[in-house]
Amino acid sequence: MTSGRVFAIVLAAVSTVALALPGTVRAADFSGKTIEWIIPFKEGGGSDTWARFYAPLLSQALPGKPTVVVRNVPGGGSTKGANLFQSRAKPDGLTILGTSGSTQFPYLLDDKKVKYEYKDWRVVLASPTGGVFYVNPDLGIKSAKDLLKLKGKPLVYGSQGATSLDLVPLLALDLLGLDVKAVHGMKGRGEGRLAFERGETNVDYQTSSAYLKAVVPMVKAGKAVPIMSWGALDDDGKIVRDPTFPDLPSFREAFEMATGKAPSGDGYNAWKAFFASGFAAQKMVYLPKGTSDDILKTYQDAFRATFKTQAFKEKADKLLGKYEQAVGKGAESLNREAITVDPKAKAWVQDWLATKHNVKF
Repeated sequence: MTSGRVFAIVLAAVSTVALALPGTVRAADFSGKTIEWIIPFKEGGGSDTWARFYAPLLSQALPGKPTVVVRNVPGGGSTKGANLFQSRAKPDGLTILGTSGSTQFPYLLDDKKVKYEYKDWRVVLASPTGGVFYVNPDLGIKSAKDLLKLKGKPLVYGSQGATSLDLVPLLALDLLGLDVKAVHGMKGRGEGRLAFERGETNVDYQTSSAYLKAVVPMVKAGKAVPIMSWGALDDDGKIVRDPTFPDLPSFREAFEMATGKAPSGDGYNAWKAFFASGFAAQKMVYLPKGTSDDILKTYQDAFRATFKTQAFKEKADKLLGKYEQAVGKGAESLNREAITVDPKAKAWVQDWLATKHNVKF
């Protein structure tokens, strides 16, 4: 037998053993496939904008260059789409889910509509984000220091539901002592923004991606007045200004500007806990239960590759904001933080929701 023949046999044997070894990871191939990216909100909101930005980049980065199609499945404050993913997605890499804080909060608060289990899923990407609160110019305020001038005025807010991410703005306004009528049932923040544009509501908030894309033009046209961002968490867990909106005060700053004192107490502690849970890893991409390591790694590598593309470098800050995208251990760490909340804060918020918004747990 020739030395070349021996080498070929040895190489084949080594390859076979390697494939059988536990922990050995091979890249999946999606040639000729279509990948469905479920977004549990209507078109036009922050999550939809985020997914549609990533979808063509992901298509080019995945092996085989599959078609990545964003499918909007709104309803139940995002629980409908998440429930569908939980019950029907197969672990073949052809279905992924994009979530937001509005998917996390019902899970954290034991909402009866939740039929999904975050701990079953395998996280691929975690995208921190921020949010901006803005008002109709007719309300007559121009900055956070004027917030208390809204007391006694009829304020209307279009909400996806009290246990959705809208908990953050609704609780913030309540802590300021403002009486806001929440019109629940919006199928995404995009629908809430459209209600604001039509004059059906007069206060609103959008996550960074939707604010940058759809609200900034309204601000420039004099049809919306930005008042504050929610802020961002620094390495010590303190709330600081959002790096995407450095000219806007954080909610903590805005509260102090309006009232002359720093926010404190159980209510503010609960707000901060849910803010941290809902925004530190506000949007995440998941694969379903049972997905293999090779498919998970393939997706991780693909998202890492998107970060290096010229399209990402040129457009990410303008479309998503100035936030660090996390894959691998970073995503897993943010995922754990996002689906965990202090029991005392949870109990306080559940009581507040039952009292203020008639939510039954």
